[in-house]
Amino acid sequence: MSDREAQAAAAGQEKAVSAAVADAMQVVMIGLGDEKFALDAGLVREIIDPVPATKVAGAKSFVPSVINVRGNVIPLADLRIRFGMPVTEDTADTRIVVVEVGIDNEPVLVGVMADKVFEVTEISQTDVQPTPRVGMHWKPEFIRFITKWREEFVIVPSMERILN
Repeated sequence: MSDREAQAAAAGQEKAVSAAVADAMQVVMIGLGDEKFALDAGLVREIIDPVPATKVAGAKSFVPSVINVRGNVIPLADLRIRFGMPVTEDTADTRIVVVEVGIDNEPVLVGVMADKVFEVTEISQTDVQPTPRVGMHWKPEFIRFITKWREEFVIVPSMERILN
């Protein structure tokens, strides 16, 4: 192989690696009931153990309370309610995932209940599937896309739409 051919082959490999990296998305995998969700890791600020929550009168049903996270009062959302899933009791695996989302063009911290946090990983955006319009627990506009993770389908939610 000539130097020119070797350089062309190396350039082709670099493009393939760049394309693969561009197709990958860093996510935090969480479980809600039997469903698995992939939260964009760029939105996640921290993951904490459950803390006491204070109910707020007149709050939306899926954001019924607030919590204190190091002196900051933040709303606590339960996506199970938003998705019409049954609400369950906390377990040893229950966590609160604190995310930062844009609401009215302002960054807002929100705690999201998770039955389990699995891991931080990458998912491929090349295996994206359209959101089915039939047989879902949730509104299709709440879902950015569906993809595969470890041979299972996972939902990548649109947190801004869900929380607005």
